[in-house]
Amino acid sequence: MNVVPKLITDNPELLLYMDGKLHTTVLGGIKLTGFDRLKVTLKIVSGGNTNKAFRHNLDLYNSVHTEQLIEKAGDALDVAAAELAGVISRLTAALEDYRTERLEAMKPKQAEKKQLTEAERKIALQYLKAPGLLGRTRQAISASGIVGEEVNSLIAYLIYTSRKRNTPLHLMCLGPSGTGKTWLQERVSELIPEEDKLEITMLSMNAFYYFGKDELKNKLLLIEDMDGADNVLYPLRELQSKRRISKTVTLKDSKGNLKTVTLNVEGPVCVSGCTTREQLYEDNANRCILLYTDDSPEQDKKIMDYQRRQSAGLLDHQAERNVREQLKNVQRLLQPVSVKNPFATYLQLPEAIFKPRRTMLLLLLFTETITFYHQYQRELQTDTTTGEQYVETTIEDIEVAFSLLETTLLKKSDELNDACRSFFEKLKAWLRQNDSETFYSKEVRPVFRLSPSSLARYLYELERMGYIKIARGSRYKGFEYKVQSWDDLETLTNDAHEMMENILAEIRKVNHSIPGVSHSPDGLHNVQKTSKKSTVTQQQ
Repeated sequence: MNVVPKLITDNPELLLYMDGKLHTTVLGGIKLTGFDRLKVTLKIVSGGNTNKAFRHNLDLYNSVHTEQLIEKAGDALDVAAAELAGVISRLTAALEDYRTERLEAMKPKQAEKKQLTEAERKIALQYLKAPGLLGRTRQAISASGIVGEEVNSLIAYLIYTSRKRNTPLHLMCLGPSGTGKTWLQERVSELIPEEDKLEITMLSMNAFYYFGKDELKNKLLLIEDMDGADNVLYPLRELQSKRRISKTVTLKDSKGNLKTVTLNVEGPVCVSGCTTREQLYEDNANRCILLYTDDSPEQDKKIMDYQRRQSAGLLDHQAERNVREQLKNVQRLLQPVSVKNPFATYLQLPEAIFKPRRTMLLLLLFTETITFYHQYQRELQTDTTTGEQYVETTIEDIEVAFSLLETTLLKKSDELNDACRSFFEKLKAWLRQNDSETFYSKEVRPVFRLSPSSLARYLYELERMGYIKIARGSRYKGFEYKVQSWDDLETLTNDAHEMMENILAEIRKVNHSIPGVSHSPDGLHNVQKTSKKSTVTQQQ
C-alpha cells in the first residue's frame, strides 16, 4: 500500500517530510521571505536507518543544486535517481504550500465592517442630528473611561474622524514619560471602529511598501512609540503629504531573469503617534496637530481617584463599553462628503507663529473636520458647475476650532518647547512666592525634583534665548541666575487671543455680505441657493 507523502510542521525549526521509505528533515526550517529562492538544509534517511543519513545544503530552485543532490544522495543511500527526483519535486511543492500558508496566517486579519441593526442606526442618526453635538460628544468621551484631558481627547477624536476625508489630519501626542500619551491615544482610538484602524508597535524599513494597494486607504494608523519608528519616518511623511507611496524593486522571474516591479500603496491615511522628543521628529511634527498631555497635579489626582474607584469595583465598565460602541456606530454613519469654508479667506494667524503655512493648513483642515462631523445638521448642496456635493462651514465651526486649538496655536508661537516652558513658568511662580528675582540651580533642583541633566538643559536653553542671565558666580561655586522676562507668556497669550477675537469679529461683520448665506437667530446658517439641494440623511 502506498503511503501518502506528508509534511509534519509541528516544529517550524525542524520540518519532517515523509515520502515512502525516504524521510527528509529540513533542519532550521525555511525562510518565509524571498519568493525567488528556497534555501534549505536537508537530512535524508532511507528506510528509517538513521545511521546512514545524507546531509546537504542547497537552493531547491537551483537546478544545478538539485541535480547534484539527487546524484550524491542516490549514491550514498542506494536510491534510484528517478525515485529521489520525484521525492525532491514533491518536497519542494510541499514547502511552497507551507510557506504560503504561514504567510497568510501571519497577515493581520482585517476586521469585518459591522452591519448596523435598524435600532443601532436610528440611535446613531438621532445622536448626529440632535443639537449640541460637540458638547454631547465631549461628555460621551469622558463617560467612555477617559479621565481628564477633556479638550485633548475631543481634538484627538475629531482628528481621527478626519480619516474619512480626502485630506486627513494627523496627530502627535507629546509629553514626558509616564504622563499618559500612549494611554490617551489608545483610549480615544477605542472610539473608532476596528475596521478603520491599524495599530502598529514596530515596523521594518520597507514594511509600508508591502501593504496592499488599498489596504491603508482612509485608515487610522496608530504608532505606539515614534521612538521605535525611525526606519519608517520617510514613507510615513510621504503618506501624510502626498497620500501615496511607491517603490521600485528588482525581482527574478521563473527563468532567473531580472525585472523591475513598482509597489504602490494608496492613501490617504490619518497617522497618530506618541513621543517624548518633539524636536527629533520636527519634520513629522510640522505635518501634525500637536497635543501636549496634562501633567498637572490636578490631573494626577483625577487619575489616582479613578484608579482607586476601579480597584474598589465602583466603576461601571459595561456602561463605558456601551458609550464606546455608540460612538463607533456614530463614526460608521459618517459619509465622505466635501466641505467648503466660505470664510476661509478671512482667517489669519499671529505673526509669531512658526511654520505659518503648515499651521494655517492644519487650522483650515481642522475647521473643515468640525463641519464634516456636523454633516447631518447641514444642508447638502450641489455645485451646478461641477456637480460636486458639499456642506458649508459656519461661524460656529470656526469659533470652536479656534477655541479647541488655542493652546496648540499658542505653543506654535512659543520659541520654547513645552517642557522648558513648563519649567520656566513654575520657576517664575516659585520666585514670586519667595519674593526673589534670582536663584541658584542647587536651590531649584530639589524644589522641582529635576535630574541635574534636565535642569542644566533647561537653564542652558533659557539663557541662550535671553529669558534668564547669569548675575554672578563661577562654575566651581555655582552660578546665580536672574530672570529677564517675567510676562512673555502673558503677552503672547493676550496677543494670540486678541488676534482670534479680531478675526471672528471681522467674519461676523462680513457674514451678511457673503452671497447666499444668512445668519439665523439661533446661530445657525440657512443656505439660500438656487442649486440642487438635499440632505445627507437622504443618502442613507
